[in-house]
Amino acid sequence: MNGVLTSHSPSYPPPRMAQDGPSLSEQMTALPVATLVVKPDNSIAEANVRAETLLNMARSAIVGSDVARTIRIAEAGARFDIWHSNKPIAAYDIKVHAGRTAEMEVDLMIAPIVDHDGWRVVSLHAQSQARKIGHRGSAGGARSAMGAAAILAHEIKNPLSGIRGAAQLLEGGQGGRDAALTQLICNEVDRIAALIDRMQDFTTDRTLECQAGNIYPLIDRAAGIAAAGFAKHIKIIKHYDPSLPFANINDDALVQVMINLLKNAAEALEHVAKPRIRVETAFRHGVSVVVGDGKGSAVLPIEILVIDNGPGVPEHILDHLFNPFITGKRDGQGLGLALVDKLVRDMSGFVQYSRDVEAGESTFRILLPMGMG
Repeated sequence: MNGVLTSHSPSYPPPRMAQDGPSLSEQMTALPVATLVVKPDNSIAEANVRAETLLNMARSAIVGSDVARTIRIAEAGARFDIWHSNKPIAAYDIKVHAGRTAEMEVDLMIAPIVDHDGWRVVSLHAQSQARKIGHRGSAGGARSAMGAAAILAHEIKNPLSGIRGAAQLLEGGQGGRDAALTQLICNEVDRIAALIDRMQDFTTDRTLECQAGNIYPLIDRAAGIAAAGFAKHIKIIKHYDPSLPFANINDDALVQVMINLLKNAAEALEHVAKPRIRVETAFRHGVSVVVGDGKGSAVLPIEILVIDNGPGVPEHILDHLFNPFITGKRDGQGLGLALVDKLVRDMSGFVQYSRDVEAGESTFRILLPMGMG
């Protein structure tokens, strides 16, 4: 080993990044989260002050100890998934025995250090960040909205059948003209009716039927609906990875997720001079999430991004962004993102929000499993 990390010393050397800048050890000390540097043999090479506090151990006791003994995963079989993996891992709401503290629930992030095989940086967030970035460990938030949804479902489905019948009459009376538009009405009525049926079952653990499928026709369908309606004055830019494999998805659920995110972006751009929405896809190698309950880690390589140049989510609702009835809009209902979260989780996926202040852009990121077969 060369450079900053060596296999002979348990601590960082003190080189300075710039003449008057902080040393690497000073930066490590200042990190606001508990952080460890782990060697290829799983021994801890460095720990910052926050790690000492969280683990209730002195740095001298932490450095040199086995990370798997210092951070003991409560779920059986998790050690192989976490400590013997060379991939980036995010373990949300996982129960651990950390140092000399009692069992606690944390978010645990492991990031391999580039060009240093086996070396990793481990960070521990004692107060769950999963709720901030959109990956809830349970469906409690979305389920609390389903009482209202069940009340509305019957009243909504009655006029839907009338709308569908009217569209079919229009199609027959126009001699085939505008057939595409009337068919669009029928298709959307059928989709909404199916969605309402699904919403009525949100309080159950019924599995959403998913299969390997091409995400692009579904994204295009959602973008077409947006361009014909709520986003007709907004430029929607698509950057697709042409080599992307099939994802494990439910078609109607993914269309609804994309419509909700595009509508959310369009509403955020209401007062922006040059509004734009970008939809991007990519394949992310090595992205996995520990699902807990002894199930190991889930690989989520299919990435979909919905990016807008609006003002971003208000700071005061970030912690509860994906909870129902939480909204920063004057006339908002606060159900759109809660439904996005629910449907993405039903597809064994992951959704998160981030803000790039420098670029002036907000991003909703969806990660989905790859389709098999």
